[in-house]
Amino acid sequence: MKSDHLTLEAGSEFIHPEQSDAELYTLFAGWAFRYKELGDGRRQILSFALPGDLIGLQASLFEKSFYGAIALTDIQLCVIPRRRMLRLFERMPEIAYDVTWLGARSEALVDENLLSVGRRGAGERIAALLCSLYKRAEPLGLVKEGVLELPLTQQHIADALGLSLVHTNKTLAKLRSQGLFTISGGHLVIRNLRGLSRFAQHFEEDLAPRPLI
Repeated sequence: MKSDHLTLEAGSEFIHPEQSDAELYTLFAGWAFRYKELGDGRRQILSFALPGDLIGLQASLFEKSFYGAIALTDIQLCVIPRRRMLRLFERMPEIAYDVTWLGARSEALVDENLLSVGRRGAGERIAALLCSLYKRAEPLGLVKEGVLELPLTQQHIADALGLSLVHTNKTLAKLRSQGLFTISGGHLVIRNLRGLSRFAQHFEEDLAPRPLI
């Protein structure tokens, strides 16, 4: 199926809450995130997207989008127009299956984050998020010599995990003092991934190779 390409700068919002004509995107390069926001401006980051992830499946199938999506870094998107979605499922079952697989994987990531927000303590939440991002980034070649370039600020982490900025700052400092990881200058080094995973009780792994669309 033919797709268009779109390049956006960091901070660009490419899906708006309540948007009625949102397209389906595959993130080709860079980082992005989906979010919902309350009327007073409090924001919940629903998930972080890495290269190969779908963004906008829900928005492209329903009458409007129930969330927004923002480029966390400069990004490149492959665009599958919503008007072609029905044709995809009718004529290209293999690609339709890949879209469904990626949609299910996205749901699993949101479920894991809900577990963190609902049941994990602050330290476990942050550890689980870092484990998840590191494990997802590694097979994509984003971890180089053990270092992941991490574009998240402490505010992003707080918004993703339902923590205050002050609590996030203190918890990060406490975790760093234990020597399991370091974050400096936008770079994450996990010194003991297995130990950090055990601490967070985060054992999620992809069970099958990620399809690329």
